[in-house]
Amino acid sequence: MTTDRFGNTIDPAVGYARGSLLRGSADEVRRLAQAGRVAADFVAREGIDKIAICTGNLRFYPVVADDLPVLCEEWIGPGLFGEDMRQAAIAHLGGQGHEAAAVVNRTSAGIVATVLAHAQSRSVLSLVPDGDRSHASVGRGAGLAGVDVVEVHDLDAFKEGIARETPSLVVITPVTSELSMLADDLIKGAVKAAKAAGCITFLDDAYGARYRPVLHGGGASLSFGADLVITNADKAGLSGPRAGILCGDPASLVPVQAKVSELGMEARAPVAVGAMRSLQGFTPELLMQEAQDGQDLAEALEKALGANRITCSALGPKIDEQDAMKIVLDMAGAEAADLVPAEVTAAIGMLMLRDKGIVTVNTHGQPGGRVSIRLKPTAGAVARAGGTKAVAECLVSAMREVADHLQDQAWVAATLFGENAHG
Repeated sequence: MTTDRFGNTIDPAVGYARGSLLRGSADEVRRLAQAGRVAADFVAREGIDKIAICTGNLRFYPVVADDLPVLCEEWIGPGLFGEDMRQAAIAHLGGQGHEAAAVVNRTSAGIVATVLAHAQSRSVLSLVPDGDRSHASVGRGAGLAGVDVVEVHDLDAFKEGIARETPSLVVITPVTSELSMLADDLIKGAVKAAKAAGCITFLDDAYGARYRPVLHGGGASLSFGADLVITNADKAGLSGPRAGILCGDPASLVPVQAKVSELGMEARAPVAVGAMRSLQGFTPELLMQEAQDGQDLAEALEKALGANRITCSALGPKIDEQDAMKIVLDMAGAEAADLVPAEVTAAIGMLMLRDKGIVTVNTHGQPGGRVSIRLKPTAGAVARAGGTKAVAECLVSAMREVADHLQDQAWVAATLFGENAHG
């Protein structure tokens, strides 16, 4: 059994330790509901214009008024905008023009559906950057399909995995949610090897479709030759709404669309129109501004907490959940606590939301999502929270408040779930 540095057993399904408060997905749903209440209280006090979204996901709805009565109509609308949607996806992902496209209600849904459609009762081979892991939806899709996920981190292991597992489907994650990244040459080599073996190749490029080309000079998603690519409509410079955009070989996409339809995962017309407008409105400058805000915020946090405690990605600072736990323990003058790191970072996030309207994945992330403190400011978020120094001070203050109540599980439970904290 793998444990974290505090001796807590890590749940392999999510990659972090469960605790006595956040015991599983049901408790994380309760935490998400409390985040909604805390956010509503903040908006009532300060107004919606003071909400600072630092999840990296903007999630606006960028349709125009004329879209609502025509394109958003459920029966005829999809036929009217379908080709424009396809062309927008192809242009965004660097296709050749023959590709098909589809919008699903979440990127996770598209990943699960792809695994169900193409695993063919064989293990799924997943290539991810060294030191990181596949998105939880890969494992969940494999679980529903009754197959294993075999994770590898370099080309030699990938080729060995193909020979050993004879997979029908390989999943390649060029950029993870922690912003670990595969080199272009590794992606190209993996796609080539998978195609030579007759595998369906699927790129989970939720972040990478824009992050790699704009900030790192990498190749466009479809340029690597994969059968299918998926990206988020609300990450890394896209405005939202929350949705997944699939694009690639029509013969590979149709079985996924069928599975999506069977399971009710398809995006309805209004969401699909919003995703199309999001693609059409993207400019590299939007992402570059988010990246600059993230760098400025990282510098402020390094001054507040010390550079050795902050990891800086191109989109903003990160504090590993176990490092955050150690900081809080040091502030409390304690060696241990009856909490796990995920509970500590969730409490920190809830206090930042309460005090400054700062939305993080620690409050609004879905069950099974990463639990590190990641501040990826969307456009204008830092300014709405009062500037980089104010955000850094808010984080430090939240850490100190958690440290003051570190041994008070009732307080932590009320912070995570509200006054009615029992579930």
